[in-house]
Amino acid sequence: MAIFETADVLIPHKIDFTKWSVVACDQYTSEREYWEDVKNITGDAPSTLNIIFPEVYLDDGNADERIKNINVKMEEYLENGLFHEYKDTFIYVKRTQSDGRTRHGLVGKLDLEEYDFSAGSQSKIRATEGTIIERIPPRQRIRKNAPLEVPHILILIDDRERMVIEPLESKVESFEKVYDFDLMKNAGHLVGYNVNNIAKREILLSIEKLGDKDAFEAKYGVKGKGILMFAAGDGNHSLATAKTCWEEIKQTLSEDEIASHPARFALVELMNIHDEALEFEPIQRVIFDTDPKKLLGALVDYYNASYTDNGGQRIDYTYQGKEGSVYITETNSNLPVGTLQKFLDKYLEENDGRIDYIHGNDVVRKLACNDNTIGFMVDSMEKNDLFTTVIKDGSLPRKTFSMGEAADKRFYLECKKII
Repeated sequence: MAIFETADVLIPHKIDFTKWSVVACDQYTSEREYWEDVKNITGDAPSTLNIIFPEVYLDDGNADERIKNINVKMEEYLENGLFHEYKDTFIYVKRTQSDGRTRHGLVGKLDLEEYDFSAGSQSKIRATEGTIIERIPPRQRIRKNAPLEVPHILILIDDRERMVIEPLESKVESFEKVYDFDLMKNAGHLVGYNVNNIAKREILLSIEKLGDKDAFEAKYGVKGKGILMFAAGDGNHSLATAKTCWEEIKQTLSEDEIASHPARFALVELMNIHDEALEFEPIQRVIFDTDPKKLLGALVDYYNASYTDNGGQRIDYTYQGKEGSVYITETNSNLPVGTLQKFLDKYLEENDGRIDYIHGNDVVRKLACNDNTIGFMVDSMEKNDLFTTVIKDGSLPRKTFSMGEAADKRFYLECKKII
């Protein structure tokens, strides 16, 4: 059985796709006005907004009601014939980003039996960042009784020869176009194609080559390491939730049922890390309900840091319109984000404060103008270092990088049955 293969993909028809497709639920988590605007845009139209749980609302106290409504709406969409099912296929995706560049992806299903998000994993599908275990149960409650999954998961391959996805562009004239529309809120444009049978076979053969042991060891200069074929780029916790749910479900199944149960497979979009439009952006930290001066002083004391450049790791800070940097040499983390996160974890265990993870330095500066709030900003890692780092050192510190800005995240569109 292939690890990444064709899926039975559900795509709505006879609807307004701009209203149907909304951004990943873990974006704009401190900007409630964004999601209220989305609600106004979608109105009563069919929309993925009705079948996801935007994380900005997680602490509103009505989670059970929201989850029940999500499941009811999924059932309603299925029963009312909203979807056309494209059987046993890949969907080739072209996403024009807000900056005008176009990235390319391939929607299919990933075998969760080959995925392990635990620390030190040697599985063929791995998390790229440390998994925050406490973030899984709320997502698990949403997925547990859901008849559908609608993913924002982006899975990366290190396809330096560009064998898997890039050849599809020269063949689009022979594919059926299944959607073509502008995304809401100036987030770009999306086009999707139903891949034909010849291209499907070529894709599967090319992916198989990524799992060749000798080629893998030569590429990364390693011996005795598990072959990493697929790395979770975005949606780490959604994929971990799918895996957790699957492990529970399969305890109730026979061997034959395990082999084919739809919950064994997660619908994802595959991307080549070498896609020229794909950029890694840093994920920044904002701490609310805290004393900014006390927190900043504690950071400096914790690492014996300096406010002047001493050649160490640089962490920028901002609060109430003030900006500056601290420089840290006494750390065992290879990345500034890891150095910062280690301190924040300890500090917030012992002191008041609530952390959020933010895309975009401008948003950090805006939020940090509020009272009792401080923002921290670090530079991003190089995307070409990702596979080598995960293979040799294991998962990165959580929330290390983002694949593009918030507006360029994956928008929900395709669905798959999971019961």
